[in-house]
Amino acid sequence: MIVNAGRDPAWVCAAAPTAAVRDFHRSLPGYAPTRLADLPDLARAYGVARLFAKDESNRFGLPAFKALGASWAIHRALRERTAGPVTVVTATDGNHGRAVARFARQFGHRAGIFVPDGVHPAAVRAIRDEGADVTHVPGDYDTAVRAAARAAGPAGTLLVQDMAWDGYERVPGWIVDGYGTLFAELDEQLRGHGITHPDVLVVPAGVGSLLQAALTHYRGAGAPPGTAVLSVEPRSAACVLASVAAGHPVTVATGVTSMAGLNCGTVSSLAWPYIRRGLDACVAVDDAEAAAAARRLARHGVDAGPCGAAPLAGLAAGLAAGLAAGQTGGGPVGAALGLTPASTVVLLVTEGAAANPAAS
Repeated sequence: MIVNAGRDPAWVCAAAPTAAVRDFHRSLPGYAPTRLADLPDLARAYGVARLFAKDESNRFGLPAFKALGASWAIHRALRERTAGPVTVVTATDGNHGRAVARFARQFGHRAGIFVPDGVHPAAVRAIRDEGADVTHVPGDYDTAVRAAARAAGPAGTLLVQDMAWDGYERVPGWIVDGYGTLFAELDEQLRGHGITHPDVLVVPAGVGSLLQAALTHYRGAGAPPGTAVLSVEPRSAACVLASVAAGHPVTVATGVTSMAGLNCGTVSSLAWPYIRRGLDACVAVDDAEAAAAARRLARHGVDAGPCGAAPLAGLAAGLAAGLAAGQTGGGPVGAALGLTPASTVVLLVTEGAAANPAAS
């Protein structure tokens, strides 16, 4: 676990277009805010005042938050095209591809989804059941992303990838904007508990797009100050942690992990400036820690897959390392997060158990 030496407390970014995005999501069939679960027993167990889980196990009938970004990005991209039907193309470890397939079909288009090694056959079937053509790409997630980008070259195709690189940033930016609805809901739900903002937000990170959305929300113009953001990744694919440690983007080799949606080796180029200046600290956890966290959340009524449980695992790892400010050994990480017995902590539980059949 490391503190981000590049964190700039004075840094403020442009605010996200949350109102327009949320109005769009509200117009879609089946929209409803996902629940914010209050977990008082876990708060006591981890020594904080309040602990909440933003539970994304059912978002538009899909078992993960990805529908928010996919739906808005496809809508925005199609709005700029005058041609007829297109094939929407993306690479995925599971949830993003299924969401792209769902909304491509809902908006009257086809989808071509590229999956790397390690995606569970049940996840592939779920994507096919959305009407998509699925292509297996031997290799890791980055290899599948390159294959999807090549396939999206011809006319009549549209790449909707949740990762940016030089020359491909508009669509990933719309995906990040789409995730803003999650944080708008969270604001309202916390206000219902008399809380203006989390003291600590724990975010699972793959390529960093959800992390970018969180940092945009809590570091944007007009945002209330005082929210520390901690990212969590698999130890076998900790590209955010490695990049923060190096002070520049680093590509890491990835292994096999039950946290399939976080099994990414390269940080999105669009997310990196936000991470560099806005993220407070990073932690990496292993599959056993994520599985234990999922079991613990289940005992408290939260249905979480390994990616969704990673934030609780990350919080536990942080506490084990002496994160609490003022605690003996808390050191610079504790100071960075300001975690105290009076803190309100929010975990982004980004997927339900149904999103990850490999872990069941």
